[in-house]
Amino acid sequence: MRILRKNTDQIAISETELLALTADMEERHRETLPKMHAAVAEYIEGDGVAERSRVSRRGFLAGGGVVVVGGALLAACGSGSTKSSTAATTASGGGSSAPVDVQAGAMAASLENLAVFAYGAGISAATAGKLGTIPPAVVTFATTAKAQHQDHADAWNAIVTGAGYQKVTTTDPALTSTVQSDFAQVKDAGGLAKLALTLEDIAAATYLNAIGVLSSQQAISTAATIQPVEMQHAAILNFVLGTYPVPNAFAMTTGARPVTDYSVKKA
Repeated sequence: MRILRKNTDQIAISETELLALTADMEERHRETLPKMHAAVAEYIEGDGVAERSRVSRRGFLAGGGVVVVGGALLAACGSGSTKSSTAATTASGGGSSAPVDVQAGAMAASLENLAVFAYGAGISAATAGKLGTIPPAVVTFATTAKAQHQDHADAWNAIVTGAGYQKVTTTDPALTSTVQSDFAQVKDAGGLAKLALTLEDIAAATYLNAIGVLSSQQAISTAATIQPVEMQHAAILNFVLGTYPVPNAFAMTTGARPVTDYSVKKA
């Protein structure tokens, strides 16, 4: 186990370490983008229904669902604030008659939008001096993670709109008020990291759970491509907080949002 040294009162690793981890995170994200875009393009081209190739848990694992992130083995084994001036906006939840892949895409997009909001609010508060002295490396990490979440939101929205449904521009209705309330309690980099970690864990669990629910190979590929990136975000945040990044041997579905818990409407 890595021994983390105290660098400042704000984070448990040095800024140099955090910058290096952030750079590696961005490199891995860029490596996944072509696969993610290809999967989305294939889904749209096939109208999301041309190929309904179900992938079992065993088949997914055999096909490469085991990845190494942050030095830890993650096996995909799921089954089949004062409110910021940039306020998160919610939509009505409650399910939809849309295909399951579209429903899951809408839920995922709303989660990614919430992460974009949270990181953006944190960056704004930090740069405005509202969270005390924030190490610049923390802002760099948050800015990078925010951009990656936006890429993920765009990918899921491409699936949603490609199937003829409205783009998801709102944040997850079940979590938004809680995130806003929790953000009101954030006083420093540690508090911001804990809030971000909660969102990353929920997103990663939701994607892992979705793999066993999605219908098309392309939607499954999108979830499987994004999920390890969320896990890497979580691993780095754990390092920042001075905790072992992956306490469990396997990625978990605990805390996953139901993929059908978002009302998506026809365009």
